[in-house]
Amino acid sequence: MGTEGKDGKDTVVIVGAGLAGAKAAEALREEGFTGSIVLIGAEGEPPYERPPLSKDYLLGNADRASTAVHDPGWYTGNDVELLLGTAAVDIHRDTRDVELADGRRVRYTHLLLTTGASPRRLSVPGAELDGVHYLRELGDSERLRDALRAGGPVAVVGAGWIGLEVAAAARQYGCDVTVVEPQDAPLLATLGPELGGYFADVHRRHGVRILTGCRPNALIGSGRVVGISTDAGEEIEAGTVVVGIGVKPNTALARGGGLTVDNGIVVDEYLRTADPTIAAAGDVASAFHPFYERHVRVEHWAGALNAGPAAARSLIGRGRPYDELPFFYTDQYDIGMEFIGLLEPGRPYTVVTRGAREDDAFHAFWLADDQVVAGLHVNMWDDGIEPAKQLIRSRAAVDPARLADPSVPLGAVAR
Repeated sequence: MGTEGKDGKDTVVIVGAGLAGAKAAEALREEGFTGSIVLIGAEGEPPYERPPLSKDYLLGNADRASTAVHDPGWYTGNDVELLLGTAAVDIHRDTRDVELADGRRVRYTHLLLTTGASPRRLSVPGAELDGVHYLRELGDSERLRDALRAGGPVAVVGAGWIGLEVAAAARQYGCDVTVVEPQDAPLLATLGPELGGYFADVHRRHGVRILTGCRPNALIGSGRVVGISTDAGEEIEAGTVVVGIGVKPNTALARGGGLTVDNGIVVDEYLRTADPTIAAAGDVASAFHPFYERHVRVEHWAGALNAGPAAARSLIGRGRPYDELPFFYTDQYDIGMEFIGLLEPGRPYTVVTRGAREDDAFHAFWLADDQVVAGLHVNMWDDGIEPAKQLIRSRAAVDPARLADPSVPLGAVAR
């Protein structure tokens, strides 16, 4: 394949066949791009969405086909070439080609990196025992689902979103569940102690044992895991251990190609690297955010959904500054939650709650200098997340008492 695509047309190569990459290919065709599109993925699966892997797919409430980004025929119908089951191992910027693990080279006019992130590995004795699970790919979810269906005690290391969603699924399969979290509350870096404590209470109500302020110092077993030893001196029985201690961006390809990497591939507000022929989007990108006036890396589904197309448009000269606010959601038991905004770890915030937290139906807002910087709702679907988004965007000073009063419309809480 030459630098020019079919019939002498441009070629956009997308490395990373996940949601961001697949939606980028879709956006190119919607924008009328008629050149070649090549989508390269290390996994053998066509692009799929990852949120169901810890939610409905893990619970057996959704089939494999429902996770797909596009129907199988979409790629051939839109002349998108899929190169699956082979990793890209190097970028040759001088000749504008991408080298694959099997030795092939794919030439590009423009290159989009949507290489995502990989789970951080647990580094303690016994971490390689059978029965230890990480959750990132379809096969991971299927193996974990089989283990949960088989029953037995489950230990979850890490009380982040993945860990808590897996804990909820395990309880719904009837497993005894213990969560081990080194911080003083679940989701501490994401939501802070007050709302992290709320989610801890939700899980305790459903029979999950939450151990905070401790970490595993070894996994116990011979061949297969049978438990966890913690640094608090406790041994926890567990035939299945799920590790959810965060992810790290897959930057090796970019770094090898001489691109700037700093907590992700560094890109501007158009999601372009310093090389004008290369852009990056999704979990792997550290993008300059016009609203926050600094670089931000977002690891959530909405970032991939929205940034992939935005980067694709920038590559063909139709981009605009990307300023979507960080957004994520979770489903646990009968809790549906949406969050928007950005919290800085260690910064003090005032948290204002509006509604009945004890009834699992409320809004929460994080204030800094009386401005709303983040918000969430739990099961408040009539209002949803849009009022919080508008308050963040406005940067208006709000009256905390009016914000907390459900009788005051959210559009009337500004001072």
